[in-house]
Parts: sequence; C-alpha cells; structure tokens
Amino acid sequence: MPWRPRLLIAGRGLLAGACIAAALPPWGWWPLAFLGVAQWDRLLAGASARERFTRTWFVGVAWFLPSMLWMWDLTAPGYLVAVAAYSAYFGLAAAAVPPGRARWLALPGAVVLAELAKWSFPFGGVPLSNLAMTQVDTPLLDAARLAGPLLVVALVVVGGVALSAAWERAWRPALACVAALAVVLAGSGIAPRGEPDGELRVALVQGGGEQRTRAEDTDEREVFERHLAASELIEGPVDLVVWPENVVSVEGELVDNDEHEELQDLARRLDATVVAGVTEGISDDEFLNASVVYAPDGTLVDRYDKVRTVPFGEFVPLRPLIEAVAGDSGIPRRDARPGTGPAVVDTPVGELGVVISWEVFFANRARDAIGNGGSVLLNPTNGSSYWLTQVQTQQVASSKLRAVETGRWVLQAAPTGFSALVTPEGEVVERSRISEQRVIQGTIQERRGDTVATMVGPFPLIALSLAAIAGAWFLQRRAGDRVAVADEGTTTASTTPPPTTATTTPPPRSGPPRSVSGV
Repeated sequence: MPWRPRLLIAGRGLLAGACIAAALPPWGWWPLAFLGVAQWDRLLAGASARERFTRTWFVGVAWFLPSMLWMWDLTAPGYLVAVAAYSAYFGLAAAAVPPGRARWLALPGAVVLAELAKWSFPFGGVPLSNLAMTQVDTPLLDAARLAGPLLVVALVVVGGVALSAAWERAWRPALACVAALAVVLAGSGIAPRGEPDGELRVALVQGGGEQRTRAEDTDEREVFERHLAASELIEGPVDLVVWPENVVSVEGELVDNDEHEELQDLARRLDATVVAGVTEGISDDEFLNASVVYAPDGTLVDRYDKVRTVPFGEFVPLRPLIEAVAGDSGIPRRDARPGTGPAVVDTPVGELGVVISWEVFFANRARDAIGNGGSVLLNPTNGSSYWLTQVQTQQVASSKLRAVETGRWVLQAAPTGFSALVTPEGEVVERSRISEQRVIQGTIQERRGDTVATMVGPFPLIALSLAAIAGAWFLQRRAGDRVAVADEGTTTASTTPPPTTATTTPPPRSGPPRSVSGV
C-alpha cells in the first residue's frame, strides 16, 4: 500500500484511540467512547489479520499513552513497554475476529477477553483505563450489577458496533445492537441489589498535604499528626472512623510503637470503631500494609493485610534485573508481603469488607469481601505519590463500579484526596478536593444479600465471549461458502457464448511480434 493511505489509516486509528482516552476520567467525555469504537470497527472491515492487528495497535497507543501517563512516575521505561504491550493485547483481539460483518458478533467478546488479559497479566495486571470506566456517569453503569465491569465493557463495544452498522446502512444489525442494550439495561433495573440491614454514622478522615510526594521524602510522623488533627474535626457521635492507607508508618509491630497508644486514645475519645491504614517494617527487605481495627474501648480487635500489591509501587518484579539497570533510583527499597486472608474485618459495628487502594480496581477483591460477609466496602487508599489526578479520578470511577456490582456503600479515604462516599447505585454523595484537610461524614446503610455479579462472577461472560467469537467465524465461513456456490452457479449457467457484434476485436495478426521500442 502507498505511504499516504497507510498514514491515513494510522491517523484514523490514533483518532479512534484518542476518542476512547477522552471518554475516560479525568476527562469523562463518555459519548466519545462509542465514536471511538465505531471508528475502530470501520478500520477492521475487510482487513487481513495482520492489518487488523496493526490498525488496532495504533488505536491502543492513542488510548493508553494519555490515559496511563500516571505510570511514568513509577517506571518510565515500564510505562512505554506497558502501552506497547497492552495495545498488542487488543491488536490480537482484533486479529481474532473475522473481517466481514460477522465481526460485529465477535468484537464485543474479543474486547472483553483483551480487557481481562490486561487486568491479569503480567505482574497481576493493570485494570485502569478500561472501557467500563467511560460509562460510570451513564445508565450503562447499572449493567455492572449483572456481570461486573466486563459486561459494561461489552456494552460499550455493542454501542460502537451499532453506530458502525448504521454507517453502512445495515439497519438490522444496528437495531439488534440497540435492542440488546435495551434488554440488558431493563434486566439490570430489576436485578437483585441487596437490602438494608441497619445504619452506620461514618467519618472519613483526610489529613491533607502536598500531592506527588513519596514516603522517603516525607516525615512519617507529620503525616500521622495531620490525621490526628483532622480527626478533631469529627462531629460526634459516630460509629465508624476510617483513616487512609499507610498514614501510620512504623518499624516493627504497631503495638510496640507510640502510635498504637495514640490510636487507642482516639477510639476511646470518639467512642467509635477506628479503622486505620498501617505499614509495618518487618525486615530490611519487606513490610506489611494493613488496615487495623480499634474498638471503642481502645482494644485492637482485627486486621486485614493487603493481598493485591502494586507492581513497581509496592514490589519490584524481576528486582535483580531492574536494579542492575536502574540501580535503586525511583524503585521501592522494600517489597510488600502480600496477605492471604479474606477481605473482611470483624468489628464492633459488624463485618466490613476491605479493599486497600489498588485492590479497588479488581472486581474479584470486592467480590471476595462481600462473599465473606462484608456489609460495607472500605477503600482506604493513598494516591499522594501520583502525578496529576488520573489515578484518583479513575479510582473514584472504580469505587462506583464496585458499589453497583456489590450492592454496597463504598467508603474511600485518601490522605491527600480524593476521599468519597459512594452509594450502592454508584452516586457520589460527597467528595473531597486534592490536598485539603477534610472530614467527610454521613449516615450509610449496612447491607446484606447478593447481586447477580457477586453470585456468578465473570465466568459466564467469558464463556459467552468465546462462543461469540467461534459463532462469528462459523457465520463468516458460511457466508464465504454461499458466495462460492453463487459464483459457481453463475459460471455453469453461462453456457451460451455471447453474440458476436461488428465491434468485436479482431484476432491478432500472425508473424513475429513487433518490438515495442521499434528497434
């Protein structure tokens, strides 16, 4: 292909990816997600498998370069590798769909599987910048109640396919996509969503402070004291106080440090259950990241140790290799030791689900919390080290997804923002600003019961996605066979030679051929 058409196709791919990126938080121009997917689908029509891969890779680059810029602070080389690799995930998904109209059946399933792979591999995956986040302020959010964020991903692709089919004036497939969206939304409206089981008066404490700071550059005691000072703003009575992730940083066990007694005094003074984020240095190589629970009488009653830790933020994959290349500059000196227990804490106010920071991006961690009896979902987090507000806004979007899919209130507490109260319908009741010292208070419901998403998990949708891809290739093959049969029938039917007319080209002259050059 000449270079100008190649550049045009690459530009269309970049434009499609840029539309998807612009639909993500913090920008949130959600209609662009459907336009981006529609343009992406137009690039796949009639293309070879290699072309489908390459064109989609350009879509992915424009999608992930701006929306995953936060990774630059963790590892600049890793950021570039991640963008290229995750773009390839979606390129492989596009190569797996047929090039004809049957791709409209396969594409939603292929994108679902690509998102699932991105959320899982390597090093535990990176489930940010996904299509589900583009729709947290639209009615499609309700679909998470049926099958979690992967169903929302599929519906975004279905909406884009509807636009692409309409562009071709293929009205039946377009209307079928619209009907599918309507059926799923109707089903999510009547699906079970849990029920109230008591009330809690809660307070989320945000100590404030400068954004884009790291632990090694911060006075740990100052962070702790800021949260003690912010706790003075709590207006009692309250039942539950939530402090953010790792704002209590000690060496050795918490109970052997002064902060333990100060947290005991805080719980007694407020006559409330206090859940605080603590890091404990246990060796030169490892630390623990936990949420610990103090009863109103000051007793330390339970803890949850973070299971899903952040690659390059809380542990360094392939550390010997990374340190040989980068030394110890910009990477954690110690690795977090992952926990192994269920994502709940047993407190005087009931069983509370806990997903610490990064874990809120993973639907299976919230499902674990609810499956083990969590009546509320706590998300103590710390985004103070990240540049810009991409992680923080996408975390609020994930909290909304977790709230809807579990049918629980989500309480997100961060040291420098964003802290937020999110209802089971995904509505943000109140949210703090970056760097401010703030206490968010409110009365929430403890809830019990399952949603469809917490009962069945992602596996039915994964199976449906695989079946859709297989079915699309079957339809493509049948369509190809019908064309071949039609062509063969046309050839055999034309047994009568065409009539000769006066303008028939004469036969070639005999004799030696003449040289074109005349030589």
